[in-house]
Amino acid sequence: MFYKLHILRHIWRQTRLVGLLPYLSLLLWILPLLLFTSGHNSLMAHDEALYASRARLMFDSGNWITPWTTAHHKTPGPYWLIASFYKLFGMSDTSARLPSMIASIFSLWLVYEIGKIMLGKKLAWLAAAILSVEFLWLQYSRLSTPDIPMVLLVLLAILSLIKTESYPKYRYFWSFIAGLSLGLGFLVRSFMIFLPIIALFPYLIWEHRRHHHLTNPFLYLGFFVGLIPTCLWLYLSWLHYGNQSFEELLKFVMQLGSENNYRNDRLFYLWNILLKAFPWAFFGVLGLFLTLRRPIPRYQLILVGFPLILFCELSLFSTRLPHYSLCLYPFIALFASVGLTWLGSIYQAGITPPLPLEKDKINILSLFAKNNLPRNLSYGFGGLGFLLVIASIGIFSWGSFDFRKYATIGLAMGLGWLILPVVWISRYHFGKKFLTARYWIAGWLIPCWLALATIGSIGLLSDYNHVLKTFLQQSAIASTLQSHPTYYVEIDQKTEVLFEFYLPIHAQQVASISQIPALSYAWIYSDQSPKLSRPHRILGTVKEYQLIQFLP
Repeated sequence: MFYKLHILRHIWRQTRLVGLLPYLSLLLWILPLLLFTSGHNSLMAHDEALYASRARLMFDSGNWITPWTTAHHKTPGPYWLIASFYKLFGMSDTSARLPSMIASIFSLWLVYEIGKIMLGKKLAWLAAAILSVEFLWLQYSRLSTPDIPMVLLVLLAILSLIKTESYPKYRYFWSFIAGLSLGLGFLVRSFMIFLPIIALFPYLIWEHRRHHHLTNPFLYLGFFVGLIPTCLWLYLSWLHYGNQSFEELLKFVMQLGSENNYRNDRLFYLWNILLKAFPWAFFGVLGLFLTLRRPIPRYQLILVGFPLILFCELSLFSTRLPHYSLCLYPFIALFASVGLTWLGSIYQAGITPPLPLEKDKINILSLFAKNNLPRNLSYGFGGLGFLLVIASIGIFSWGSFDFRKYATIGLAMGLGWLILPVVWISRYHFGKKFLTARYWIAGWLIPCWLALATIGSIGLLSDYNHVLKTFLQQSAIASTLQSHPTYYVEIDQKTEVLFEFYLPIHAQQVASISQIPALSYAWIYSDQSPKLSRPHRILGTVKEYQLIQFLP
């Protein structure tokens, strides 16, 4: 009896380990991409430094509700999140970025969970792996902005709605979690959360007879519970600022919806996503086509309807910026896994393509087999990889130091893409039948991983203002700034917000240089120094600015 119990425990432990394996492998896959740096970190101006510096204001002042002189135009969720990490780990640019990194990891796991239900485990894991090597996704996973945390909440809401259907016994719990996620989304991203909510309407309305989400009171209860922190903040803010609290929130979203200060047209997201998600967006288009040909039972309006409607909403919205489209990137990865797996089944003849594509396998398979698309892609990207290797070697030999770091990226990606023709030739010209579709698919993942790991290692994903931060950390400069306030008359907005985060004592703006007291320190443009009538000494120069001290 004891022996049987021991066997059962062993089987149970093995089963748990197998169940955890996809999550652990995804964690090991993305962690180096999130953590590789050149040893230096500095914030990106403008948005990242804004969120980090506003969170610092809350952290320094101890006032997490009304630290501003006037009512604020955004909900405080991102600032509370970042300031909480300052409390835990100390104030630094790394602490500011931790919430996005953690949210990115959980988002991968949620994509795996969603894909597992809709497409199966293999395609789900591939989709999560693809998401982590989409450039824009990885870049914002390493920035102190609210975009990735908001996507996490949207994915959690979608998974909860799916779980409500799959587990009727726990439908009230999962409905509550779905509503709670969307309610908290307002705290994190203000009115922007309503774009993904609207994109869920076709699924919620047209398939209401099956899932009954809209008549589930726990969905609304969760949503209103998620709104409680925002409502409390609004009430306390109203007590301090009056109606201006509500006016600023509404004015900001109306301004975004009516002005396009960046002059991006309605086709902006089309080419921007193709560029920022290269090459996965092209596989995603193929996967979308295949999924439209063979709809996913029960989940078509989520897998296809949600991203298409959200894409249209974003394109119609007047202000169009790359990071607004981040909520689409998990779905690009899901579609790309479908397209790439389909091509892999053609590469390895005789393997039945996965659902949802089985119905059309004969016609599409014969079409692609005739055109031999996998072979052409292998040779095409292999040729591109060869050109990148040659160009990188040339830059290493004759290029300047600044260009050599970019050549390192080209070399990593070029060598990676050479895997594709090597795998193809080895299988079909040298009879190495063990090189199955998994190896061919890995030939697409590895080059992107190597390139992004290289980009991270040389600091291009973490060290955006190295010169300024290094200047401020010089012992003589740092000791001066630690004990003396600085002044400025005019400074560009990006440098100002970086100063708000990195300067130990906030710089103060004055109307003219004459208002700066003697023996005080000031930031001026470098070309202003010779024109100053007041005696001064120059402590140092960084970019187009000088730090000076006015003498008596």
